[in-house]
Amino acid sequence: MKAIIGLGNPEVKYLKTRHNIGFMVVDKLLEKNNVTLGEKFQSFFGKKDDVLYLLPKTYMNLSGRAVIELMNFYKLNIKDIIVICDDTTLELGTLRFRKDGSHGGHNGLKSIINLTGSSDFDRLKVGVGPIPENIPIENFVLGNFTQDEQEKLNKVTSLAAEAVEEYLKTDIAQVQNKYNKKHY
Repeated sequence: MKAIIGLGNPEVKYLKTRHNIGFMVVDKLLEKNNVTLGEKFQSFFGKKDDVLYLLPKTYMNLSGRAVIELMNFYKLNIKDIIVICDDTTLELGTLRFRKDGSHGGHNGLKSIINLTGSSDFDRLKVGVGPIPENIPIENFVLGNFTQDEQEKLNKVTSLAAEAVEEYLKTDIAQVQNKYNKKHY
């Protein structure tokens, strides 16, 4: 069993913000696989076959609460999850799979690491950067994508969903070799 966890914020006002790109990628997967969501584990939650889909409603900074509930209920190992999140250090159109690592200042990843006690989980970082000069990071990640970015956003979220499906069928090394680069 694998859990795909998209990070974001649940309110409508955050729907199209850079911080919600993890939600956007999971939404593409849900649509493609015809999965409907209910509410469980402080999240929007769905299951199809041996794949679990989780969009925490705990807001970004407390994402670990929902993740640990899911892991405890399904008796998942840290290696059974993949987390999809935004990365401001990567340019929009860039994907980067990682096997493990630090939170790199990302509060959603920090919460998951703190509550699970491990950073040894797979993740897909989706570029939303670069941050323009003189804009605080909080304002940037909670800001909407520009009109010019919309076309690229649709392409990269679709590609990220395709990459996650391939990840589920193969392994992280294979998808790293194929997808870890700027695509658009």
